[in-house]
Amino acid sequence: MNQNTYNLAFVFPGQGSQSVGMLSDLANNYTEIKQTFERASDALGLDLWSIVAQGPETDLNQTQITQPAMLAAGVAVWELWCKLSPIRPEWMAGHSLGEYTALVCAGAIAFEDAIKLVSIRGRLMQESVPAGTGAMAAILGLEDHQVVTICHQVENNDVVSAVNFNAPGQVVIAGNIAAVERAMQAAKDAGAKRALLLPVSVPSHCALMQSAAEELDSHLQAIVFNTAKSTLIHNVDVTVHSAPEVIRNALKEQLFKPVRWVDTLKFMHDQGVTRFVECGPGKVLLGLNKRIVKEAEHMALYDSESLNKLLEHLND
Repeated sequence: MNQNTYNLAFVFPGQGSQSVGMLSDLANNYTEIKQTFERASDALGLDLWSIVAQGPETDLNQTQITQPAMLAAGVAVWELWCKLSPIRPEWMAGHSLGEYTALVCAGAIAFEDAIKLVSIRGRLMQESVPAGTGAMAAILGLEDHQVVTICHQVENNDVVSAVNFNAPGQVVIAGNIAAVERAMQAAKDAGAKRALLLPVSVPSHCALMQSAAEELDSHLQAIVFNTAKSTLIHNVDVTVHSAPEVIRNALKEQLFKPVRWVDTLKFMHDQGVTRFVECGPGKVLLGLNKRIVKEAEHMALYDSESLNKLLEHLND
């Protein structure tokens, strides 16, 4: 019998964690991985696993491909976990795009619906800002409020804002490329350890995504939302929602408002979560999570070795 574990949270990574060959180890050992991707491929009308397994990287990194690939990857690992263990987390969350993965894994959205939705989401995001006009950058070593203030100071009728509060001392900014570059220089002048342009073509979670969010809303209206089997925390307001119309609005606003990842982790910890598991390809969130809630236990589930360790640890 499955059992929800109150002090356990599964969290799902978003765009940026993808890589050619991801999940190959698990796919070689468990048929469930490719089966999940086959379902995704059928929904999209393209061979998603082939792109994930063989690339080229330029194809995988196209936003409208990356988003369904990451969602399928997270769901595939989750479904494998569910087959092998009766342990279920009481809590779930996902970083940006990962929130859609969390909604699927919590039973709130059908997998095929979500795959089509995030492909549309990626296309709308790419179309809303012409290539070469938007940018994102990571600012390391400043306080959150310093980064927010710097963005306000250098806007000069452009868009630039703090959009990902990823960990203490790590904030991502996004907006028009000229304004992002001004903010990077101002951050360095203010004592930032580093200011790095990120290799992305879409300035996510800033005001430049407003038009994409409005278009996404019409597609969200067609999605059926079910009652989640886990307590799911939304990025945009660090709140649990159950009403479908409120969830739709949270997903719409997520496109042009900041990802409050630090607050999300701290909220779950305050509610009694002492163990966090990153579920999906790679372990990008693992490093962030350890910095946010140092006193909690942090694990990642992304290959056969980490799977076996987690099975042994949680099933004790």
